Amino acid sequence: MLTLDTAQLAALAEVIRTGSFDRAAAVLGVTPSAISQRIRALEERQGAVLIRRGQPCTGTEAGMRLFRHAEEVAMLEHALERDLGGGTPASRQTIRIAVNADSLATWFPAALATAQAADPGLLFDLILDDQDHSADWLRRGEVVAAVTAHAAPIQGCDSHPLGALRYLATASPDFMSAHFPQGVTPEALAEAPALTFDRKDALQARWISMKAGDGIMPPTHFLPASQAFVDAALLGIGWGMNPEPLARPLIAAGKLVALDPDLPLETPLHWQTSRVARAALAPLSAAVRQVTREWLEPCAA
Repeated sequence: MLTLDTAQLAALAEVIRTGSFDRAAAVLGVTPSAISQRIRALEERQGAVLIRRGQPCTGTEAGMRLFRHAEEVAMLEHALERDLGGGTPASRQTIRIAVNADSLATWFPAALATAQAADPGLLFDLILDDQDHSADWLRRGEVVAAVTAHAAPIQGCDSHPLGALRYLATASPDFMSAHFPQGVTPEALAEAPALTFDRKDALQARWISMKAGDGIMPPTHFLPASQAFVDAALLGIGWGMNPEPLARPLIAAGKLVALDPDLPLETPLHWQTSRVARAALAPLSAAVRQVTREWLEPCAA
């Protein structure tokens, strides 16, 4: 029967979580030498390299399996402490979550705040990725929850529909005058510079297909930050798909214009969570469902 040394496992988890032997030592209140000795002893016991030394340090495949085990045990213990101790655990628990940038720029911070009010011991470690790819982090076991466009539950996970984040194709009034003087035609869309978040971002291409058909590939800027995306549209650098909660007040103020106000694009979102971590994630899952009822559009049946 495999017996794991808790101090060695804690050292491994903190090195992977913080990316550094020194930072792991500071978190655990020991010396970096002690962390190194614990990792070396655990590697010898497992007969495998568990940490790739570097800047930052990362876990090998075997190291990540042990890291996931350590995270799951810690979450179960935290949930038990919360339930048996009247809802106020003394320990802190870090939850790793994959979330898309536009959710983080709109509704997700409110969900985090609501969850922390219910369980002050929660800490959050967010991984940013496109909603079409965030589920991959769950598949690899590197997070315990994800905001994702994928409805089908990942193996070992629960999936809950949240609603749809609505996007509007927007640009500045000056950009509209310069690039769409005769309206948003296929010819104009092929020439007007677009804004793209990153190479995974397909929102602009999807909207163009809805508006004018396939085969149009405009020149594009890449801006991998939600606020920079809005700012670039405001400054007339290009047009792009901005979340309606961010774009609505700017449109009302006349600072942005919708290319076609009758053609929004809606992206359904789902909350997928590890079943093993269900109890520990209960306050956060409840907060996510509560907040998205206020921020997201109901999904079409």
